[in-house]
Amino acid sequence: MDVAVAGHMGAPVFIAAIAVGGSMFNMLYWLFAFLRMGSSGLTAQAYGARNMSETVVILHRALLVAISVGVAMVALQRPICDLLLGIMDPDTATAALTRRYFYTLVWGAPAFLSTFALTGWFLGMQDSRITMWVSLLINVTNIVASLVAVYILRLGVEGIAAGTLLAQWVGFAVLLSRALRVTRHISTEGTRLLDAAQLRRFFSLNVDIFLRTLCLVSITMWFTRVGASQGDTMLAANALLTQFFTLFSYFMDGFAFAGEALTGRYVGAADRTMLRRSIRALLHWGMGVAGLFTLLYVVGGDEMLRLLSSEPAVVTIAADYLPWVATIPAAGFLAFTWDGIFIGATATRSMLLSMAVATVAFFAIQAIATPLLGNHGLWLAFITYLLIRGLVLTLVSHRQITA
Repeated sequence: MDVAVAGHMGAPVFIAAIAVGGSMFNMLYWLFAFLRMGSSGLTAQAYGARNMSETVVILHRALLVAISVGVAMVALQRPICDLLLGIMDPDTATAALTRRYFYTLVWGAPAFLSTFALTGWFLGMQDSRITMWVSLLINVTNIVASLVAVYILRLGVEGIAAGTLLAQWVGFAVLLSRALRVTRHISTEGTRLLDAAQLRRFFSLNVDIFLRTLCLVSITMWFTRVGASQGDTMLAANALLTQFFTLFSYFMDGFAFAGEALTGRYVGAADRTMLRRSIRALLHWGMGVAGLFTLLYVVGGDEMLRLLSSEPAVVTIAADYLPWVATIPAAGFLAFTWDGIFIGATATRSMLLSMAVATVAFFAIQAIATPLLGNHGLWLAFITYLLIRGLVLTLVSHRQITA
């Protein structure tokens, strides 16, 4: 939504600023994606073992970490912004707009990170319905608030950030109130939050996920940085094209989340038959969704670009790279599906292995191909990275998950 609003504000620099700002928040927030991934896998296994008291302890532990980290981000917002802008290295005009966007939206850090934890917990509790409705609420709130702030109140970049900020707090409030209602009748002991054995398991899993996410974020930021080095227009074009990846990834996340919930449940219940049936179903559905999105991008890619931006120069350049976009679903569906399955099984070390191999491939191919092929080389590296992630997880799954 932020990119789409910026795409109709009258200059490529607005899209560029939102692209840089979005990458900065991706780096900050996704480094703590373990709050969702770790919570879902651990909660699903406790649920499968019918240990409801443990599910509540897992939630409290994740929320404690999320709120603490979010408050720290707000307190340290200026040095964090300076550091990330130094890494991204945009031009002066883009950097100025990015700062305005960042200083507004960072106030949502406690809500966003807590929503990570709550979403993972509800998925582990086999309740994807509440996360679906809250996701819809967040997006509708974001759309309405951003449009009002930008086109009626004329708040510019700050208006885009304010709409997203409001949506983040609304989503957090609804999820938290629901969690309180679900857990009010489940007894637990507060001291178990500091149980040494459980804390070791919690942080062991989360270190693997943290390092995996660090690889992912480094690729995202480098992708944006290389685009920025080619000028505002190319940076804006890449920002539009990555929305195709984001759209597909959010649809595939539905099956990844199902993989987390079902795999964790059947691992916790020691039901290997249902585990294998669930994995087969997830892979078949993932393949089907990938086929539909490939068709959508081939047939409707040009129209989607024009929906995202009214800047002719940006849309024209982006259209040259639509063939790469059309390969995203086929290259990426295995990675997304297996990620959910491995998270549910808490087999995080294998996830780290696949991401590490794919990251090395990305940077190697980008370093060779971009000087030769320009932005096409950057996209070649990105598509290869997606493909390798899925293939490595497929290879190790036979030994670690389905055996």
